[in-house]
Amino acid sequence: MTAASEFTAADAQRYDHRGPLRWVVSHVGRRWWLILLSAAGFALSWIVYSQARVLIGQAVARVLAPEAPDLLGLTIPILVLLLLDGVGLLIGAICAETVAAHFEADARRELYASLLERSQAFHDRQRTGDLMARATDDTAQLSNMIVPGSTLLLETVMGIATPIIFIGTLHPQLLVVPLLFVASYIIAVRQYMGRLSPIIQRQREQFGAMNAGLEETISGIEVVKAAGREAYERVKFRNSARKFRDLFVQQGLIEARYLPLLLYGIALGAALLHTIWLYRNGTIGIAEVIGMMGLMSVLRFPTFISIFALSTVQSGIAGARRILQIITETSDLDQNRSGRSAPIAGEIVFDQVDFGYQSAQSGETPVLRGLSFRIPAGSTAAIVGQTGSGKSALSQLVNRTYDASGGRVLIDGVDVRDWNLDSLRAQVAKIEQDIFLFSRSIAENIAFGASDVSRAQIEDAARAAQAHTFISALPAGYDTVVGERGMTLSGGQRQRVALARAFLSDPRILILDDATSAIDSKTEDEIQRAITVAQRGRTTLLITHRIAQIRWADVILVLDAGRLVASGSHDDLLRHSPHYRRIFARYDTTLPPLEPVLAGERS
Repeated sequence: MTAASEFTAADAQRYDHRGPLRWVVSHVGRRWWLILLSAAGFALSWIVYSQARVLIGQAVARVLAPEAPDLLGLTIPILVLLLLDGVGLLIGAICAETVAAHFEADARRELYASLLERSQAFHDRQRTGDLMARATDDTAQLSNMIVPGSTLLLETVMGIATPIIFIGTLHPQLLVVPLLFVASYIIAVRQYMGRLSPIIQRQREQFGAMNAGLEETISGIEVVKAAGREAYERVKFRNSARKFRDLFVQQGLIEARYLPLLLYGIALGAALLHTIWLYRNGTIGIAEVIGMMGLMSVLRFPTFISIFALSTVQSGIAGARRILQIITETSDLDQNRSGRSAPIAGEIVFDQVDFGYQSAQSGETPVLRGLSFRIPAGSTAAIVGQTGSGKSALSQLVNRTYDASGGRVLIDGVDVRDWNLDSLRAQVAKIEQDIFLFSRSIAENIAFGASDVSRAQIEDAARAAQAHTFISALPAGYDTVVGERGMTLSGGQRQRVALARAFLSDPRILILDDATSAIDSKTEDEIQRAITVAQRGRTTLLITHRIAQIRWADVILVLDAGRLVASGSHDDLLRHSPHYRRIFARYDTTLPPLEPVLAGERS
């Protein structure tokens, strides 16, 4: 069953998500012809390489023969085989590298698309640094799993199977020692993998934790420096890095006790004794003795290199498991492609709405309780309340940043969950106090919420937001690239760019969440006039503590502890609502006394 998602790429490939190995196979299997060609190249290499060892034994036997040998006839076939060995390795390596590069790129694209699909509630639970580790280092481990990991593993299998087959062609009795070696090798490798796998999985997890801590410190460097906590953060990161290092030391200790290399040494000695015994008994000749020992020497490379192949493949599987955890995470919201898609008039109704933020540690923290109200289309509603009363949470339910846990949120009489999510969000614009700008040009930031807009339209939106003057004064004007998160601009400048972005998208519902908090009084007056123009014909939700903006709203909603405790005009609420009066008492000391009828409510 397809999982719900907020976004689905039109050209997205669907892969097998039932496990990390199935997922890897479904990715690389898309280029099966390259895999077959790569396997054929490596197979050719090992076959001709082993055959060369057999010919070398035959050549030595002919050299030792009484008659004069044809040296040219002996060396040319061996030379041709060794040239084919190089050609086979080249073909196998090129094809494998191509598959590895495509796999890493495809996996990274799938992970990125899945991050876009996930809801805001999902991202609230994640650590950005850990997600970055999965998108960069874990995906790089996938490429390493193919080359050199899987190619060396393939060469290990071929490098053991091919010589043993050739040994069998020399004489069946010569297979006794090699087959005993293979049986003991398989047992030893299984035990080795069982010890190595959990260590490598913990390595990947610790790398993600270390990267997350680093990202948090760098992102919050202003707070770190203001609090003088550089030394503490340094020690904290050093401890995290030490844990990562210790896991590699544990891996090294396991690899140092890699038993197959010892087993190979024993098998080589036993094979020599067995071969000499057969030679003395007249069962085999000198050519078989030299060929046997040459083929046994071929077994040394795959036995040795398998220690690195297995570690690299295990790292790739651990990385794939971490990536798959994100890809298969269930989403809280559904894109609802078949939902309602129509122009929004703007009526907003909350019908007994409950909502709380989800936490992995404490479950749901209630924020809104039984909230009910109606905002007519085209009107302006101011939402006020003490900090933590649920004002911002209310606004996040309108465009389905989150879904209500109880009750319904209706737009034009239709539950927001029944709207096509793209259609809904395209007609709702929200400007928050903490403005996020991308590290792109100002023009690109303004046009972010719209498509196919001209420079003239961008400039008109900037003028409406009172941003054109300061943008024109910048060195590159609208082409000026702002720093990460727009930190090269002041708070007021960022808010005006965000207002221009909202104006350009021409929303039917406009949400202003303390959107003028970082603007001086003069600029605020100018922007307020622009907002007044923008509000015409639109439903506007205004979250602010500024009386100058609130008092002209068509309706004011007063929240307290997630409940609607009063609604009405500014003057009515001052006379009748103790909550509303308490909020603004510090701004206006000339407020009239509450009506006597409120005495009972106050108690």
